[in-house]
Amino acid sequence: MLFFNTNRAAHEILIVDDTPQHALELMELVSEYGAVFFSESAADAFKLLDQSLPDLILLDIDMPDMDGLQMCRLMKQDPRYRDIPVIFITGHDEPELELFSLEVGGIDFIQKPFNPKVCKLRVKNQLQLHEQQKLIEQSKDQLKALVEQVPVHITYWDENWNNLYSNGYFPEWGKSANSSLYIDNLLPIELSQQIKLRGQSGIDQNFTVQLQVNGEEFFYQVFQSHNVDPHYTNSHLITIIDITQENQAKRSLFFEKERLRVTLNSIGDAVIATDNNGLVTFMNTIAERMVGWRLRDAIGLKVERVMKLQDSNTKQELSNPLYLALKEQRIVSLVLNSEIVSKSGSCYAIEDSAAPIRNEKGEVIGGIMVFHDVSNAMALANRMSHVASHDSLTDLPNRISLQESLVLACQTSIDTKHKVAVLLIDIDHFKYLNDSLGHQYGDELICLMAQRLTGLLPENCTLSRVGGDEFVVLVSGVEDIQEIKSLASSLLLAMHEQFKLAEQFYSISISMGVSLYPDDATNSEQLMRHADVAMYRAKQEGRNRYNFFSSEQEVALLQRNQLEKQLREALKNHQIELFYQPKFCLDTNEIIGVEALARMFDKEGNVIPPSQFIGLAEETGLILALGNQVLEKACKAAKQWFDLGYAIPISVNVAAAQFSGDGLAQNVESVLLKYQLPPNLLELEITETSLMENVDNTQNKLVKLKRVGVNISIDDFGTGYSSLAYLKKFDIDVMKIDMSFVADMLENKHDYEIVKTIISLGLSMELELIAEGVEEEAQKLALLELGCKAGQGYLFSKPLPFNDFMNLLTN
Repeated sequence: MLFFNTNRAAHEILIVDDTPQHALELMELVSEYGAVFFSESAADAFKLLDQSLPDLILLDIDMPDMDGLQMCRLMKQDPRYRDIPVIFITGHDEPELELFSLEVGGIDFIQKPFNPKVCKLRVKNQLQLHEQQKLIEQSKDQLKALVEQVPVHITYWDENWNNLYSNGYFPEWGKSANSSLYIDNLLPIELSQQIKLRGQSGIDQNFTVQLQVNGEEFFYQVFQSHNVDPHYTNSHLITIIDITQENQAKRSLFFEKERLRVTLNSIGDAVIATDNNGLVTFMNTIAERMVGWRLRDAIGLKVERVMKLQDSNTKQELSNPLYLALKEQRIVSLVLNSEIVSKSGSCYAIEDSAAPIRNEKGEVIGGIMVFHDVSNAMALANRMSHVASHDSLTDLPNRISLQESLVLACQTSIDTKHKVAVLLIDIDHFKYLNDSLGHQYGDELICLMAQRLTGLLPENCTLSRVGGDEFVVLVSGVEDIQEIKSLASSLLLAMHEQFKLAEQFYSISISMGVSLYPDDATNSEQLMRHADVAMYRAKQEGRNRYNFFSSEQEVALLQRNQLEKQLREALKNHQIELFYQPKFCLDTNEIIGVEALARMFDKEGNVIPPSQFIGLAEETGLILALGNQVLEKACKAAKQWFDLGYAIPISVNVAAAQFSGDGLAQNVESVLLKYQLPPNLLELEITETSLMENVDNTQNKLVKLKRVGVNISIDDFGTGYSSLAYLKKFDIDVMKIDMSFVADMLENKHDYEIVKTIISLGLSMELELIAEGVEEEAQKLALLELGCKAGQGYLFSKPLPFNDFMNLLTN
């Protein structure tokens, strides 16, 4: 079988290899140097030699029938072929084989796998050497010229190691060829000493020398032949080849392989490699641990035997994705819920991918699987999923989980024709208990409540915690509303048993709102919202009860939502207006101050009573924004009056949420600075209840406010639960007598005595007294008689818009 290059060149190369793939690779590499012939056996090669003598033979050592060494030996015994140079092709790297190959007549080696640069260089060198040998027969001068062109250092020495011939010099040595030089003077001393020492044996030698030249490391292959010229006894032919690049390439390959081995054994993923038939060729240490096989025992086994896969749920055996990757020549991932069963029977949940391995031609030569243990990750994911859907304190389903259950229950009820009930439970006065005992015991109460409720619920109920002290009971498959009433009643009754907290027993009550699907709602969100409305109504009706949602509550809910929307828009657009109710001196009827009162209007311009939107603002958290707008507009108005010559103090009501916050004093100071209003013209009216919620905190806040320079008034005094022991410590300027006492003080003896006591208390504390709700002249006279000098009410003026108050002020 003959292969030749159509680009005919001066050289002819014969490749003898029983592997066509290797022969094709060599032919592609060396075709540029001449015509290439190819034979698959030694017998066919000898037939080709009879037809034409090639310039070079690339001979595979491992061949059937007759190996490369036998063929080379026969060639060297035949005068017709003995001068044909032979480069052996081998995948072996044993020094003995190399030596034996040279002994039978080989002149060089090409290692498998082929290094293109090294391979081409070796072929090129040998072709040039052979060409030189042919030319020697024609002319000695031509031979010398050709030899000097060979990139191999060729030297000839007499028995005393004087140089007889050298084909050139090695620039890195810095020494020129000179026949008169002794070997120690021409070659590096390390090299010359080895050559002389080996020359004493009288046999040909082939060895490698490592030299340091000018700080650089070089490697040389030395071929030493003894007594090659009959005219010189004990003469020596020394051939020196620079194999530095080849050696560096081998070392780089070794280091790369070692680095790859260390890397694969260091990574956290398991790696298994196979050939095209799925037979294991490699496993790293992680893979060994997971499959329970040692690499030495697994090599050559089918991958499915070493790496047994099964479905984690059904335990059915799974096909290894490696085969699909090899078949379709693409990356393939393992199916979900897969686990590996080790040799010992242990199971690991895994994620993996399989991919084909390709050679330099892109051909698939095997496959590789990379996988890792995700057992802990899956457990963590399950835990995270549980955490995301359950309350951290009670481990009950949270709002997210409840919403999913609600949607499913509502969908199921459509098919079963049964109802779904939601019971929204709220602990009465929980904030008071939580603040008085501390949050630790408040959390303990929540947990005890969850346990008690859970023990009372039937199987078709699910308990969730959706807020601080709010629980939801979801009841599915309701056939009769009476069972919901019974359940609600039993829950209320169960709360009569006291809870033990901090070694004391506490009585707790709950309020419940009940909503039914599809009676009260068309979807799960509406069902929850209506339960909230019903619970709110239960609290309004006195707490410790349950309330079913009704259409009337829906109307009230819509009205409330509409009012909230109007309030938000009014705050956003700064449409809250202030009315001003003057304060009068009861003796002279002079205006001595004014109270700013917030007013809101509907789209038709009608006044919305403060009693409707103030409470709503507190419930929705809008009271802070409302209070800030009232404060700013009041200061702005007072500044306008001040600039007109009227230094009238203006009082502003401070909501409990404003006073309990941290930024009240700073905010007040900022507004005063903005409008350049003297601080003594601003009075803050704080309810008695707000002052007494946290005495220590109240004292600190009052100190900060007094530092700003404003006056402090106790609003609605007598309606709360004041402690005089604490009250005397507060830095208060004004005490306002609530209108509920003033209104009936002339008809009701008790109210009169209360007013009298408040006035006496205020005078003893040297506080300014102002009576609210003065509507009759007789009330005015009675207040004066008791010692109260100031008041406000319809007897003098109702709250007025800005312009009307200006008219009153100027007149």
